[in-house]
Amino acid sequence: MDPLSDVIALLRPNTAISKPISGGGTWAVRYAAHDAPGFTMILKGECWIAFEGEEPLKLETGAFLLLPSTPAFTLSSRPGLGGTPTDPMDVPVRHGEQEGEADFIALGGTFRIEAANAPLLLALLPRMIHVPPSEERSARLGRLIDLIAEECRGDEPGKDMILQRMLEVLLIEALRSQGTTMGEDRAGLLHGMRDPALARVLAAMHADVRADWTVAGLARIAGQSRSAFAARFGAVLGCGPIEYLVRWRMALAKDALLRGAKTLDRIADDIGYDSASAFSTAFRKRLGCPPGRFARMNGSVGHA
Repeated sequence: MDPLSDVIALLRPNTAISKPISGGGTWAVRYAAHDAPGFTMILKGECWIAFEGEEPLKLETGAFLLLPSTPAFTLSSRPGLGGTPTDPMDVPVRHGEQEGEADFIALGGTFRIEAANAPLLLALLPRMIHVPPSEERSARLGRLIDLIAEECRGDEPGKDMILQRMLEVLLIEALRSQGTTMGEDRAGLLHGMRDPALARVLAAMHADVRADWTVAGLARIAGQSRSAFAARFGAVLGCGPIEYLVRWRMALAKDALLRGAKTLDRIADDIGYDSASAFSTAFRKRLGCPPGRFARMNGSVGHA
């Protein structure tokens, strides 16, 4: 798989909740931050979303918004309103005037991701993706949202797996978007994938994580001098190339430990360490505990 697909696969999105959100008249609600991705698709009318210290963003009919990790925000019928503190609910919600036809309708939702790797992987992604209705991809996202909502309402066999696959597709579709992405100055994988030279390097590292990569060798793949490559990689990804490789190896190791199906020797070999001992030392240095303890603390019942 390509690097973006690798990251989404390790996030393992699951347990989706999707519900209608509507409003009438003048209204504003404020939500506290929560450690779960959130998404919404505007079906009718418009609303405004505001994050602390930032200008409000207008969301119009057909717009899609994805927050990989949801900060505190205010949602309102017009900008500048304070907002009533509100707790997220998994049932349909109506804001403002309760009678009459709603002048705003959206489909909103949230889902869970694998907690053990979430901080590392979410740091590689933009903090917000906004796909405006003018972008062609918005229609594709709308069809996906409809399918997710339909699956959430039902209880057919295979529901969990279907939702996981559709959420993976939703994330990738949103991240492919060339639309308005706030926080463009934030370093991360998506910026690296849009840089042709760095994209080649990232693809090479992800394709062969076991290899004994060096900065000089990766610079040759990028077609740049060692110093220019190291500087560019650090600026775009937020860390050096070897540090990125080590973090990715540890993410793969944590995922394998959580699944519990591999021995330490096998995990070490899979991610490029000479022995289980060398891997355990590196893991303990990074995570503050040996692999076995990590597996037990996180509920693994495998062989690690």
